[in-house]
Amino acid sequence: MTMEQQVATPTESALDKAYRTLVNEEDARVCKDISADACRVVPANFFLQIAAQFFTKLGDAIASPKTVLAWVLSALAAPGIFTAFLVPVRESGSLLPQLFIASFIRRQAVRKWTYVLGNLLQAVAVLAMAGVALTLEGVAAGIGIITALVLFSLARGLCSVASKDVLGKTVPKTRRGQVNGWSAAAAGLVTVGVGLALWLGMGADAGAGLYALLLTGAAALWVLGAGFYAAIREEPGETDGGGNAIRQAVARLHLLVEDPPFRRFVLARALLLCSALTAPFIVMLAYEQTGAAALALGLFVIADGLADLLSAPFWGRFADASSRRVMIRAGLAAALVGIALVSVVHLSPGLAGHAALYPVFFFLLAVAHAGVRMGRKTYVVDLAGGNKRTDYVSVSNTVIGVVLLLTGLIGALTAVLPITGVILILSAMGLAGAWLSARLPEVTEEPAAG
Repeated sequence: MTMEQQVATPTESALDKAYRTLVNEEDARVCKDISADACRVVPANFFLQIAAQFFTKLGDAIASPKTVLAWVLSALAAPGIFTAFLVPVRESGSLLPQLFIASFIRRQAVRKWTYVLGNLLQAVAVLAMAGVALTLEGVAAGIGIITALVLFSLARGLCSVASKDVLGKTVPKTRRGQVNGWSAAAAGLVTVGVGLALWLGMGADAGAGLYALLLTGAAALWVLGAGFYAAIREEPGETDGGGNAIRQAVARLHLLVEDPPFRRFVLARALLLCSALTAPFIVMLAYEQTGAAALALGLFVIADGLADLLSAPFWGRFADASSRRVMIRAGLAAALVGIALVSVVHLSPGLAGHAALYPVFFFLLAVAHAGVRMGRKTYVVDLAGGNKRTDYVSVSNTVIGVVLLLTGLIGALTAVLPITGVILILSAMGLAGAWLSARLPEVTEEPAAG
């Protein structure tokens, strides 16, 4: 049961003032759903988590499998099949094992160290990729990069489960979305810089040594993120339910049968994957219609970064007011972007030949995707507390990992359908996801008037 606590302080520190200004709150000590002791250090924990996430997101931008890793494999003459596996391994590899990871995490009374461990393992994995770039070529390089990426993804799974639990213990309801929002905005600014570098030609003829240097820098960013996260003041929590991993995993899957609100959330989240899955098909459509691949690459990365930079703080605040409504509106927006683009391509062939058209739609889709991501992350944290939150995160992420692998088969439809037909199928998923999100219970309580 949620309760509100107000902890008076004789003077307001600079950190308290900055926190109060950022979250637009009259009393920086108003807390929901966390203990009085945790409430006293909310401002510091709030900014530490933003800093940690910023460094890891910056590392993600530099070691992106869609750009840098793909180019590393190309520079090392690795067969194309390894490039095709980059994104599926990175995404599904961090999601599928989470039911089993959760059993380990549940035994930890203080769970920030699990996140720190995950960050350090990601740094080791990226350093291994840098070593591959310097020493291997061809098939051996492909195997080396994919092997390191598997370790990276598993470590990312540790961080995914632990971070949501630590967030729920250290930051009050109605403020959690803004942790994700501000860190995503900062990461968006960096991504714009990466896109500008690509657009201006940086890396077009770069050698393996430069990529190894970039990856080494990315590894250092994960170490910095671990350092900031280690400074979080987290109180010990529940440790029950950490028995045999396989038995506990099967038992937790029963949540999908026994917990209707959670089951609807998982189904809605699966359908709202359309916001992520549509993106590569917009890129493919741009190539098909204009052939301006070199121009589009940089513009697409810039559009993606601008979307996070401009929209993430808004989505974060909106998610704190109602994460359910964010899922509804963002899912609907993603569907409408796809439908609108297909309409333009079929109704205005002349306009469809302009390369600048597609990054605009990619930007709009990225804005919607930022909302979907912010809404579902905040919703699952607010839906439950304690170890049940860990169960919700691990079960939903594992299910989505399976769904991601299955929906990857949608790409095979391009053999029998035009790309616009596939985009319409994904848009229909988005409409269904928005409708199902509207049937979810509201989990966010408005903060009391100051």
